Amino acid sequence: MFRVTADTLQAYLDFDPARKRDLIASHKLVVSAAPALKRHFHQGTPAGEAGMRMKMIGYGKFRYAIKSGKSAEWPVIGVALQKNYISVYVTVTRQGAPVVSRYAGKLGELRMGGNNFSFGRFDDLKQDAVSTLFAEAAGIFKADPENPVRYMQGS
Repeated sequence: MFRVTADTLQAYLDFDPARKRDLIASHKLVVSAAPALKRHFHQGTPAGEAGMRMKMIGYGKFRYAIKSGKSAEWPVIGVALQKNYISVYVTVTRQGAPVVSRYAGKLGELRMGGNNFSFGRFDDLKQDAVSTLFAEAAGIFKADPENPVRYMQGS
């Protein structure tokens, strides 16, 4: 399993020098499309706690309850280094479906998941479409901050 061993935002950006430019370009696109979603380093949940342990660059934050009754923090938009690509997670829905799914085949993505897409290089992305996705996600979150909470809780 690919693990990023960084423990700060700067260390995360420096973790893979070959993809640092892609992370910085992604950041600029998120900030221009969704300036209200503030960047932070998402540490992942500690071992032994419920939630995902994946480290990533997060934009915006929300807390959601886990089945154990505890709560976890998660980014509205997250950008994560993977072994062979970079994944972008978007945790908002529109009409009950993950908003990312509406953009399948339109982003220049390598892969598409339920609430995420992946790319090899930032330059491969269709930046106008990705910008539109980020702006839509930020708008949904601003209008309904509980939207990602409901999504993460499966309701």
